[in-house]
Amino acid sequence: MLPVIAIVGRPNVGKSTLFNQLTRSRDALVADYPGLTRDRQYGNGRLGDRHCLVIDTGGLVGDEQGLDSLMAGQVWLAVEEADAVIFMLDARDGINLSDEQIARRLRRSGKPIHLVLNKMDGMDASAVIADTWALGLGEAAHIAAARGAGVRSLINRVLAEIPAGENADAGLPVEAKGIRIAVVGRPNVGKSTLINRMLGEERVLAFDQPGTTRDSIYIPLQRDDQEYTLIDTAGVRRRSKVNEPIEKFSVIKTLQAINDAHVVILVLDAHSGEVSEQDATLAGHIVESGTALVLAINKWDGLDDDQRQWFRDQLDRRLPFLDFAERYFISALHGSGVGDLFQAIQTAYRAALIKVATPELTRLLEQAVHEHQPPLVRGRRIKLRYAHQGGQNPPVIVVHGNQTNRLPHTYKRYLANFFRKALRLTGTPVRMEFRTGDNPYAGRRNKLTPGQQRSRKRMLRHVKK
Repeated sequence: MLPVIAIVGRPNVGKSTLFNQLTRSRDALVADYPGLTRDRQYGNGRLGDRHCLVIDTGGLVGDEQGLDSLMAGQVWLAVEEADAVIFMLDARDGINLSDEQIARRLRRSGKPIHLVLNKMDGMDASAVIADTWALGLGEAAHIAAARGAGVRSLINRVLAEIPAGENADAGLPVEAKGIRIAVVGRPNVGKSTLINRMLGEERVLAFDQPGTTRDSIYIPLQRDDQEYTLIDTAGVRRRSKVNEPIEKFSVIKTLQAINDAHVVILVLDAHSGEVSEQDATLAGHIVESGTALVLAINKWDGLDDDQRQWFRDQLDRRLPFLDFAERYFISALHGSGVGDLFQAIQTAYRAALIKVATPELTRLLEQAVHEHQPPLVRGRRIKLRYAHQGGQNPPVIVVHGNQTNRLPHTYKRYLANFFRKALRLTGTPVRMEFRTGDNPYAGRRNKLTPGQQRSRKRMLRHVKK
């Protein structure tokens, strides 16, 4: 599973700024105002070939009361879940009593703690770092999160203490064999009922109440000589609708399940009558992770023709970016359409792990360019020369040419759709990478032949006259 890194500390020490640096996003609000972050924020961090899950937390003051005590409970839940903790201090404020109280509790947690001094730009490092030894957490690293200074070396040190799996199955439960299938969706859409129907037994608790499932449960299954592992996940709701701290704590398990899975089944509730904003957000996270996807529209029974057509229109309007995923209209309670999901899962799994030879991809690239030429840039046509496969799950197609950095987004999307249709890739997104080769003649002057030199001298004499 992905290593989990929690960022904790007093208010306004720069935790959200560091979170945005690690996730290369602006998902966390950042302002010079203490206590701005209250809820835990999850994001995908990446450093080279290593991936991790980063948790931004609210500020701790040591003796929280009221709303602050609820926020502190979320912080310590994040610490309990994390594989490593970054304890941030403000170098400009120095060490105070709150830092000492937080440090004492962190030492009792038994987690690897990495002490970090932020806002070190313009500060005397030796004078500030000397005071941090009193916290009993070892030597402090010093960074400037707003500029990104020292962040890479810090995360290298943190990840070095977390063992990296030798293969994709590292860190998964022992029973996680075969094709891993994560069933995700909003609360009460029928995920656990669908799991039970696929298993043919009441394996997980299914109840007509949102939030029944609070953890990711791995369940082995064998069907037609094919091994599967079904992953039942907690429902993901909008944060404004979440009141129980334990439900927020379970979100991290769902995000990890999506990254661990080979195929995700996104379950939608047809009886709700609409595709909600949370459905679209969750679908976007799945696409961003690159996991193969199957859409299961549950509770399809009992709807009349007008209601069914209305929901189909909702799918086309709210989820147009899922045009690569197959749709299945099912009833998990009665079992109608559930058996067809296994064929869709295998199709998406094979598409995600497809291998295509370079000559075939280059031929398809030439065909795509012949049907629709790249645009002109400053009077020059962008040339795409050849393509090769750069990865699997999802398939990555690398295109080489000149001026590829000037290709418009619409043409890149056209190429991705062309390759997906030509290769018949159903259920998996296709990622495109474009690379421009170096000009071998850049910076080199053309050496004239003797004949060219004589012609040049005659031309210059003519010009002088």
